[in-house]
Amino acid sequence: MPWKHWSAERLGLLLAILAALGFSFKAIFVKLAYAVPQATPVDSVTLLCLRMAFSVPVFAWVGWRASRDLAPLTRRDWLLVIALGLLGYYGASILDFIGLQYITASLERLILFTYPTLTILIGVLFMGKRASRRELGALLLSYAGIGLAFAHDLHIAGDTRAVLIGAGFVFGSAVSYAFYQAGSEPAIRRMGAARFTALAMLVSTGATLLHFVVSQPAGALVQPAPVYLHALGMAVFSTVLPVFMTSAAIRRIGASKTALIGTLGPILTIFFGVWLLDEPLTWWQMGGAALVLAGVMLVSKFSIQPGFMRWMDRTFLLYKK
Repeated sequence: MPWKHWSAERLGLLLAILAALGFSFKAIFVKLAYAVPQATPVDSVTLLCLRMAFSVPVFAWVGWRASRDLAPLTRRDWLLVIALGLLGYYGASILDFIGLQYITASLERLILFTYPTLTILIGVLFMGKRASRRELGALLLSYAGIGLAFAHDLHIAGDTRAVLIGAGFVFGSAVSYAFYQAGSEPAIRRMGAARFTALAMLVSTGATLLHFVVSQPAGALVQPAPVYLHALGMAVFSTVLPVFMTSAAIRRIGASKTALIGTLGPILTIFFGVWLLDEPLTWWQMGGAALVLAGVMLVSKFSIQPGFMRWMDRTFLLYKK
């Protein structure tokens, strides 16, 4: 296999891009599940519960395999896993789903993807790191693109109070995930990518299931077959695979660079929405996509070989079609 001969950084960049691809499809699965015709559409807590329940067998198996030949975790390790698990795919997801009750998905993506900025700031303020000029330039390009792509949604927003409430919850989600992203880098180096990710996701799953038990009736789990299929697809392609890819990318290229490449996600969501949901594609969105891609290329151009760059260009053109 050709990737066996790639450098660690080159492989990390590819894993980060594939993770962004998987995570970007989450909104598509959610919209498809919400659109399943039934008397009462599936609610956000139930859908999140199904997503995590379908994911937990994989994380349990990986956690067992990754831990069986290693030394037991210390009390400090367990506290770190629990804290990051609650911050990451539980806290960030719950806040995000609540915010989506008040604002559009487009505006949600704009606010949520402030987390790369927050990840870099956390690293600088609390972990003694320095942001390079290339990272800052890539960040500015990426966020200029995201702002351009979703400026129209901000312009047509109606209820200001609802927008502020939703924006507050989604920004809280971004802060929560940024702390997870920044804290996971030393945790992964200490425990290993597979072991840490599996244990953190098990904590997140447990918290999600507990949230469902205390807030929803058991009958809420009875859903039409398409809802289960969309939740299963979300679990496999937008949770399990990208979660492990993200952790592996962080181990190879660091949290800041992984987060910056993750800014490709909202643009991929736009194109998937056009392709699968017949959503309109505006010139503002296309211009934003170009700026985000420029930012991703800037952060990775010194590490990716020309052949891989040509492959990225062809892939972007396919998304435009």
